[in-house]
Amino acid sequence: MEHQDTRSAEALRFQVLGPVQAWRGGAPLALGSPQQQAVLVALLLGEGRPVTTDDLVDGIWGDRTPPQAVAALRTYVSRLRSVLEPNRAARTPSEVLVSMTDGYALRIPADALDLAVFERRVAEAAAARADGGLRPAHDTLVAALDLWRGRPLPGVPGPYADAQRTRLAERQLAVAEERCALALEIGLHADVVAELNSLSAAYPLRERLRELLMLALYRSGRQAESLGVYADTRKLLIDELGVEPGGGLSTMHARILAGDPELLAPPAAPPKAAEESPAFVPPAQLPADVSDFSGRSKMVGELRDVLRAGSGQAVVVTSLAGIGGVGKTTLAVHVAHSLRPDFPDGQLYVDLRGAGASPADPAVVLGDFLHALGAPDTPDSLDQRAALYRSLLADKRMLILLDNARDAGQLRPLIPGVSGNAVMVTSRSRLAELPGAHLVDIEELTPDEALALFSAIVGAERVGAEPEAALQVVTSCGFLPLAVRIAAARLASRPRWSVSDLARRLADQRNRLQELQLGNLAVETTLGLGYAQLRPEEARAFRLLALVDSPDLPLSAVAALLGTAEQEAEDLAEALVEANMLECFTPGRYRYHDLLRLYAQRQNSKLGDEEQQQAALLRLLDLLDATMQNALRVMEPDDQPVEPLHRAEAGGQAFPDNGTARDWLRSEVSVLLSAVEATANAPLALLHPALDILQSLVSVAEDPTLVPRILAMLQSASASPAVQQDPRALACVHSVLGQIHRIGGELAEAEQWFARSLELQPVDRPTILRLVTTNALAIVLFMAGRPGEALPFYEQAQEAVRHFDSPISEARLLGNMARAYVGLDRHAEAEESARAAVAAARTSGNVPCLADTLYQLGVVLRATGSPGEAAVHLREAHQLYRQQQYPIWEGYSLARLAACLLADGRFAAAAEAAEESLSIAQEIEAAYCQGMANAALGEALLELGQPSRGLACLQEALTVFTRLGVPEAQPVQDLIASRHTEPSLPPLPPVAP
Repeated sequence: MEHQDTRSAEALRFQVLGPVQAWRGGAPLALGSPQQQAVLVALLLGEGRPVTTDDLVDGIWGDRTPPQAVAALRTYVSRLRSVLEPNRAARTPSEVLVSMTDGYALRIPADALDLAVFERRVAEAAAARADGGLRPAHDTLVAALDLWRGRPLPGVPGPYADAQRTRLAERQLAVAEERCALALEIGLHADVVAELNSLSAAYPLRERLRELLMLALYRSGRQAESLGVYADTRKLLIDELGVEPGGGLSTMHARILAGDPELLAPPAAPPKAAEESPAFVPPAQLPADVSDFSGRSKMVGELRDVLRAGSGQAVVVTSLAGIGGVGKTTLAVHVAHSLRPDFPDGQLYVDLRGAGASPADPAVVLGDFLHALGAPDTPDSLDQRAALYRSLLADKRMLILLDNARDAGQLRPLIPGVSGNAVMVTSRSRLAELPGAHLVDIEELTPDEALALFSAIVGAERVGAEPEAALQVVTSCGFLPLAVRIAAARLASRPRWSVSDLARRLADQRNRLQELQLGNLAVETTLGLGYAQLRPEEARAFRLLALVDSPDLPLSAVAALLGTAEQEAEDLAEALVEANMLECFTPGRYRYHDLLRLYAQRQNSKLGDEEQQQAALLRLLDLLDATMQNALRVMEPDDQPVEPLHRAEAGGQAFPDNGTARDWLRSEVSVLLSAVEATANAPLALLHPALDILQSLVSVAEDPTLVPRILAMLQSASASPAVQQDPRALACVHSVLGQIHRIGGELAEAEQWFARSLELQPVDRPTILRLVTTNALAIVLFMAGRPGEALPFYEQAQEAVRHFDSPISEARLLGNMARAYVGLDRHAEAEESARAAVAAARTSGNVPCLADTLYQLGVVLRATGSPGEAAVHLREAHQLYRQQQYPIWEGYSLARLAACLLADGRFAAAAEAAEESLSIAQEIEAAYCQGMANAALGEALLELGQPSRGLACLQEALTVFTRLGVPEAQPVQDLIASRHTEPSLPPLPPVAP
């Protein structure tokens, strides 16, 4: 070492075995930007030797050196000098960061750098071992490893820091490996099993760790697990590298199989000198902290504060609960290591195996703890051991980490009796029955935290090259730390894979859980431990609720799937929440973590009880279908619904008014769609209620973003062999497909689907479906500029409506026919028909129908030369649509009102109405309405003396109308041509008659 003592450096202390930090007299120093820290790291690791300017520049920037790199380097050095020697007089040479020939060196005491102290302790341990002092050597290595504070040099940029991170992490691993080997030599085999498990999981291809783990398990009486480690390792090496295990691992396997007696116990320690007396050695049983711990900084701080703040007579107990793989143990171990100075009498640790089939016996655990505490004899009974344990801890300040607890009964004997000690528990259950415990729910990582963990394992450079793929990977992992760690470890061990390759493999939900395994680490195995603890009725509920891939489920849906009353369903769901197999963030609503849902779905596939699963899904569909019909009766009173394919047996949820019904629809639309999606390739018994739900949903759904999803479901149903054999169901599917395309303005596609639907429906038997389909086809033909073809279909619909005694449907038909008469220049008939429609609607008292007929009357009067009266009717229609919460028709009525105001010469009012219409249309992505609003707004702005903006609106309207293929495009283009000598679009082809 070439570190030197200097007068100004006496109070300085530096850390590189974790985040880069520095202190003067205990006060932290601000080390500046990441690049400035990179300069400091290079000088610190130079161990007092000069580091040239070229080496510093290359180490910080590599092959991406900026033009002013040397100047920037000098700035960093100057700033570091100011931080390290704030009291140095101006223009006096630095005594700490000194200038050398073409470079710099750092002069600090040898023990000012944690790495130097670490290496000194490692050397002392080697010397002690050489002298036969195995216990001192072991304890010295423990002290050396205690200096580590996480992953070295995080956030420090540059190739030099990258190389040093790898070197230091390898050095830490080698020393930890040596510490475990020494522990085995002095008989601490039970104490190192957890640490070796953790290290082997983090470095699955490191055979020496697996060899030590086998020996530790074997000496702990766990021979089957020991042999299982070999089998898992051999499979991993063959699968990953195509090689057999090396000599050390193979020899250990053979010796265990042969029952080699030399493996059973470590060699006898040399006798102590007569004058030596036994001394209490504070136990330090914590497993190794992971070097790449990421995120949860706020939670770490809160846990540290709680565990430190013991007051009064009660022991501080903190219980961490969460699903398997969420990182409870990793977090607890990390926090415990950071608190070691606060608990100078030691730390006890045990894996209580609560998630397994054979939980640890508290009496056995107490025996191990008493041995660690130096008790010469161990009582026989549990109560006696617990009493002695409490007595030994009464005057100590210790931290006890009880990992993987099953229940409160297992924990109670292990809780100390007086304050001063602190207990941290991890469990899959919330352990609410543990008196006085501070309960903490551990959730999955945030996306940023998951990416940080992924980057720490894979490498920042690989992740930085494919950031979107990296986000896809951690999203597929459900931001679960174990899943992220496994995925990252797989990628890290496969240098030929790109991040995108891994993302593609994880994108397939069917195989995602299979992809998330590496060696003896597997997400599915971890989740399975929690599933195995469930009672049969809880396991059934866990499986059945996963049949519907909805973001969450209301209690009513839970009860339907389980086939129970809501109270019983709630009890089962809450039991799953307590076991962290289900989540409840809003009272009465339940959801899965993504990977738990996949696991539940795999259990459904494995069991193969399709009859029970289909019965559960049918109960849910029946409930949703009945509730959907109840909602329709409130939202569209007096309308006759299409004949159902399924007769619902459930009563469904009732609604007092239109607003409540629409609120339900908005909140449960994901459940509705997910339930329908679950019927893909299902028999007709399930498809019938699913199609009824879609038929109803399309008639009232307001969210345009749902259209692609609904369209995909309908297309799937249309291709279903079961539906193909059922003309009535197929006619329904085709009719709804037509409605979807009509709403989207795709008139040609809509016409084709409506025509196909009518071909499947009997001509001689009037039905509501035929009436609806015929009327819809007529509307499409009219919108396409073909009123002559539309009118016969309106007349057919009018003939059909008389069979159903439906004044509401007849009023709407009269309004539609009035529009067709206008298109045929039969103005008198148009006005007569439109006014008759309004009169019939007012008589019926049906508000939605009145709004529709007022709208049609307004459009007709505008076309026949009465824009003032038309505006009055359109304003009334707009108010009714707003009351009924029909945003699409609010937009249409405002656009039509704007056109009337234009014709009446009220240009400012027209612009205002068009602006409001455009805002609504853009919000709900209604293309045709956007075109109408832009056309009216553009014309109004031209009249108001704003030609540039007006022409821009007209061009936007022309683009929309041209894309939709509607006749409204031609008058817009004519208006542009009259005001603009160079229209931006070519002349339109002739519109079909």
